[in-house]
Amino acid sequence: MAAFVRVVEAKGFSAAGPALGLTPSAVSKLVTRLETRLGVRLLQRTTRAIHLTQEGEAFYAAARRIVGEIETLEDELMGRRGTPQGVLRVTTSLAFATHQLAPVLPEFMARHPLVQLELSPTDRVIDMVEEGIDVALRIGRLADSSFMARRIGEDIRLICASPDYLARHGTPKRPQDLARHQCIVSRERAYLNRWSFREAGGVREIEVGGRVSVNEGEAQMQFALLGIGIVRLTRLTVAQAVREGRLVSLLAEFSADEPVPIHAVYPHRRHLAPKVPAFVDFLIEKFTPPPWEI
Repeated sequence: MAAFVRVVEAKGFSAAGPALGLTPSAVSKLVTRLETRLGVRLLQRTTRAIHLTQEGEAFYAAARRIVGEIETLEDELMGRRGTPQGVLRVTTSLAFATHQLAPVLPEFMARHPLVQLELSPTDRVIDMVEEGIDVALRIGRLADSSFMARRIGEDIRLICASPDYLARHGTPKRPQDLARHQCIVSRERAYLNRWSFREAGGVREIEVGGRVSVNEGEAQMQFALLGIGIVRLTRLTVAQAVREGRLVSLLAEFSADEPVPIHAVYPHRRHLAPKVPAFVDFLIEKFTPPPWEI
């Protein structure tokens, strides 16, 4: 089972061999024996690649979780709880992975040379148990209380534009001025195009529009940097660009956005592999105070 999991993760028998201390042919024989025992084909093999079958996908999801639990148990029984090691599977949003996590990961890897990191940036909320995730960095309110969670900060959305755009089109002074500007909007998530502002009578929502619509936040930021229009993105995404003067924060005094928490979430296990608390403690160390504050 461990050989099968490693083959899938390494995308081939040759790449999986060194991690298992086996030759590629020995790894292939192990997987073949597993398929024979189960009576199903788990992998479709070609001369260039391997692909999971439908049965293989279901077996891989469960096998990865089981292998992880075995690794944790072995760490406990072998008296190695104090040494972070093994594969650490982490997921977070693309923006957080790109702008905040990636810059600090080299230091974590240097501190813990026995840890192998698998990072899965995605903007969808994934099933941690189903996909064998050790730590998820979640932005927003937590709905599932069956996991442990440690707060590592909070975030809020900022309205920004490049100095070039503002030089050509002027700087909006009040929320209603946005009606005369090009805003970079979300193509599918319409609620992101309704921006909230505080006014004398309370909170007012303004639906913005523009010639460019795109779903992915990183693309929105690149369009803003190129002077295409005004954008509203998370502070952790734009903080560095604002500090460097490549983007200018706008209408902050009118914002009605409430900060949302950022948590490190991990399964509630009695025998937690040392790699997990080591990683979470590291995040709290590096993100206190949050480097995305402006």
